[in-house]
Amino acid sequence: MKIGIISDTHISQKSEHLPKKILDEFKTVDMVLHAGDLISLSVLDELKKVCKTVYAVRGNMDTQEVKQKLNEKEIIQAGKYRIGLMHGSGNPAKLMELLSDAFQQDKVDVIVFGHSHYPVNEKRKGILYFNPGSAMDKVFAEYNSYGILEINGSINAKIIKL
Repeated sequence: MKIGIISDTHISQKSEHLPKKILDEFKTVDMVLHAGDLISLSVLDELKKVCKTVYAVRGNMDTQEVKQKLNEKEIIQAGKYRIGLMHGSGNPAKLMELLSDAFQQDKVDVIVFGHSHYPVNEKRKGILYFNPGSAMDKVFAEYNSYGILEINGSINAKIIKL
């Protein structure tokens, strides 16, 4: 199973679109996870044109329309693995602690998150913490990026720079 991971797209106008490179890559995935701060629901429409299975959560910068449609947290079953999906909030220095607490009772194997715009691919206490970085906003990072999780008996995760 191949999963496309994206976050912090911050698309606020209908004239803005996701990068073609991401959309082309996501045509080859089984599922897409968006870790919040879509800003516009048009992002989900764009993703669903290239992959029929799309999960997303709301972020702190999302509009009321997005916040009403999406949950703060989701648990996704991917083969034998459980993936926690949450944007995150507050001080980025305390983000991993917040996420750990949020999924403490959920027995997840992976936590996919956003918020900091900074890519993370790190295992802590047996859980993979994965932030694809921001696909379109370089405010807190040197480059834009997205991620791919591949599940074939084990989990392999990679950050892809744009």
